[in-house]
Amino acid sequence: MLKEQKKLFAVLGHPIGHSLSPIMHNASMSSINYNGIYSAIDVHPNKLMDRLFTMSNQGYLGVNLTIPHKEIAYNNLEYLDDSAKLFGAVNTIAFKDKKLIGYSTDGYGFIQALEANFGCGLDGDNVFVLGCGGAGRTVALQSACSGAKKLWLADIDVDRIEKLKKELHIINSNLEVNYSASLDNQMQGCKECSLIVQASPNGMNLNDKSLFPETVFNKNQRVLDLIYMYPETDFLKKAKYAGAKIANGMDMLVYQGAKSFAIWTDISPNIDEMRHAISEIIYKEVND
Repeated sequence: MLKEQKKLFAVLGHPIGHSLSPIMHNASMSSINYNGIYSAIDVHPNKLMDRLFTMSNQGYLGVNLTIPHKEIAYNNLEYLDDSAKLFGAVNTIAFKDKKLIGYSTDGYGFIQALEANFGCGLDGDNVFVLGCGGAGRTVALQSACSGAKKLWLADIDVDRIEKLKKELHIINSNLEVNYSASLDNQMQGCKECSLIVQASPNGMNLNDKSLFPETVFNKNQRVLDLIYMYPETDFLKKAKYAGAKIANGMDMLVYQGAKSFAIWTDISPNIDEMRHAISEIIYKEVND
């Protein structure tokens, strides 16, 4: 009897060596006895679309996309789910009936991460978003859709913030949106908000120092840093010192990935196993 061929999945990026997605997906598939394999593949942006069509012909069921591919796919795919249209980006592609269908599961992952870490979503929160690029933009747009009362946008690129503000007002014309490129103004805005989301690259390197001091945080805040490679960035350490509730980006990674797997297969993954597999890596130094 011929052995059944494994179902193929992957994450594409440039670079891609940092990704923990293969570890969590392969652990989940093994735990539920799903005959699949998930790999990480470095693809140059100029070759992304050709590679996607090749993978479709090779029998892949789906892929995830990370930096810098999300907007490239959005601008070049013929078929887009409403989630991708909302965020203007694609992080998940399903190969179905010879079609490449783009989705975004990042907003879903963000809301589920809030529930998992803080026991609540976004009900009337004043939300501060530090860094309004790809991830921060998704957080801001999802917040506008999920009950945020006010948004405070912080970025050094004023044009980027103003463009995002216009997008937010299309979703909710009554939403109050404040923004600034000034660090002093940003710190004052942070003090006024109940949910703080750190979505800038600051903290990607373990030795990066927080852009904000502990004096901008307080015990009534929830602080989420989307960086997940370390248990606590310096940003989170400052917030923790001030008494805020903190969480890193691990659960956002887990839940966006879980949603992707369900889109590809119509099967629920083992979320506990996904979280356990990558937490062993993220928290290894702490546990040692």
